[in-house]
Amino acid sequence: MPRPEAKKWTERRERVVKAILPILRQTYPSAKCSLDFGNPLQLLVATILSAQCTDVRVNMTTPELFRKYPTVQDFAALKPEAIEPDIKSTGFFRNKSKSLVGAAKKIVSDFGGHVPDNMDDLLSLPGVARKTANVVLGTWFHKNDGVVVDTHVQRISRRLELTKSDDPKSIEQDLIKLIPQPQWTLFSHWLIWHGRRRCDARKPDCANCEIQKLCPQIGVKK
Repeated sequence: MPRPEAKKWTERRERVVKAILPILRQTYPSAKCSLDFGNPLQLLVATILSAQCTDVRVNMTTPELFRKYPTVQDFAALKPEAIEPDIKSTGFFRNKSKSLVGAAKKIVSDFGGHVPDNMDDLLSLPGVARKTANVVLGTWFHKNDGVVVDTHVQRISRRLELTKSDDPKSIEQDLIKLIPQPQWTLFSHWLIWHGRRRCDARKPDCANCEIQKLCPQIGVKK
């Protein structure tokens, strides 16, 4: 049996989630992925580029990238160094170029040129971890196989004490237990938008926060 402290913590988290979900839905009714894309390949590429980079910067980079390389075969035919100048502004461009070309080659060789629509196959692609896979599955394929845990989701989940972990994989598992599966993708969008508009890393706007009454961090230095 769970210890009384653990049971109390679980019950508190469940109450918080039940209360914040309708508030977030009402506050961010148009919440969606902020990356620009027109097909699953473009979303995959943009999400890989978004690691340690803002969506704004990625969206400035991808139009020309997609113009030059419109198909997965175009990406697969490249050597990683050939694409480095095109993505340099997104940071970590050497690793990202290897991931993009490697993922494209595997999509062509193993999946008939189509971006996979399931978690296991997506995770087999170079440069694709659960965050990227969850973005592609939830945003393009509308499959709630997991919860996207980016820096905003990680930070706000910790501040709301929905998790005690700093590890994205553990945070995802904690959230999966709390959030109804049909809302996994939306929940990530809501927290990401909330992180950008209210719950900033350095200067959270607690005074105007729509869920401040449910946040145990109010009055505590963040």
